[in-house]
Amino acid sequence: MAEPVRLESLTYFGRLGPIPRHFLGCSLGFAMPAASPPLNLPRSAYVHVPFCRHRCGYCNFAVVAGRDDLADAYLTAVEREWQSLGQPRPVDTLYFGGGTPTQLALPQLQQLCQLARQWHPLAADGEWTVEANPDDVDAPLVELLAGVGVTRISLGSQSLNAAKLAALDRTHSPEAVRRAAELVQAAGLQLAADLIFAAPGETLAEWRADLAEMIALAPDHVSTYGLTIERGTRFFGQQQRGAVVEVDEQLQRDMYAAAIDELSAAGLEHYEISNFATPGRRSRHNEAYWAGAEYYAVGPGAARYVAGVRETNHRSTTTYLRRVLAGESPVELREQLDPESAARERLVFGLRRLQGVSRDWFHEQTGFQVDQLAGPAIAKYASLGLLADNGARVQLTREGLFVSDAIWPDLL
Repeated sequence: MAEPVRLESLTYFGRLGPIPRHFLGCSLGFAMPAASPPLNLPRSAYVHVPFCRHRCGYCNFAVVAGRDDLADAYLTAVEREWQSLGQPRPVDTLYFGGGTPTQLALPQLQQLCQLARQWHPLAADGEWTVEANPDDVDAPLVELLAGVGVTRISLGSQSLNAAKLAALDRTHSPEAVRRAAELVQAAGLQLAADLIFAAPGETLAEWRADLAEMIALAPDHVSTYGLTIERGTRFFGQQQRGAVVEVDEQLQRDMYAAAIDELSAAGLEHYEISNFATPGRRSRHNEAYWAGAEYYAVGPGAARYVAGVRETNHRSTTTYLRRVLAGESPVELREQLDPESAARERLVFGLRRLQGVSRDWFHEQTGFQVDQLAGPAIAKYASLGLLADNGARVQLTREGLFVSDAIWPDLL
């Protein structure tokens, strides 16, 4: 699934949920004073729903499987987190990520939606995304979400190949993805979908077929990621034993290139390293992250960024619940970046977008000049053909897309 919103680490091919784990945070917590709020309040909010029916073998997110018994306590806890805002905070984008928000029972999901609307009233032209497991999508679910004002459903499809889904430890079928897509589109909601490439044993021909199957569904938005095997996941242990073998780098590169070419040819704009959208259907929520904007967030493992301070809630759902329900702060990590560090992060996030970074915009937003922070690094990568620099704007070249993670350390 695509937020942020997946909070995934960057890989060789620039895989990203909205933001890497080490960039997470904010200043909104139980100790937040009720006195005068900052003048420029965030205009985006993220709600992390940790529940899943099953933890996939590659998953390293803040999720809990088989613990639906905690859902009512979760709803109480997120309401208390929201109450720490003191008053409703209107937003332009709202995102329910996970985990699996649609793992909640319909009355529970409706309650969460009502709470979100109470504390984060959505602008008239706002974007509201809810991640969904294809198996959960039926007519009552879609009717509920459309009725409360959700504008986009993001399917954690990952593939439309049955054997590949099994290899990825997914439990839904290709037919479930197709059925869910039809229901979402029939309700007039935007359809977003995720695809993973470089599954164990996958060939380039199989990946091209997967892309063709996805394109046939006519989605508004596609996020495509190379499979990353991270420490702490079940796949990592299997990899250590030789039971799971990663696809070689050249094939991964060819698969990413095929995604760029075939999704673009189908009319989806490649606007960020891992993201493609039909005209006017980019993820505005994720674009707020990439532009360095601040955002609210609630839930276990949720990261927020308010008033220049980043915070991340405890990843354990049970620890999060225990702390919040006891009247304690759920925050596990807190960081306030100095202006230069914040500017450097904004430069990296901005360069993830295919449009790159305008020097004038960057100076206006941060008070720093791009070349003051990274002039020599930009010149080096431009000479290597990995960045394009016309004096007004810096952006990744096509070749730079393939090795973007090698560039970021020099900029940070």
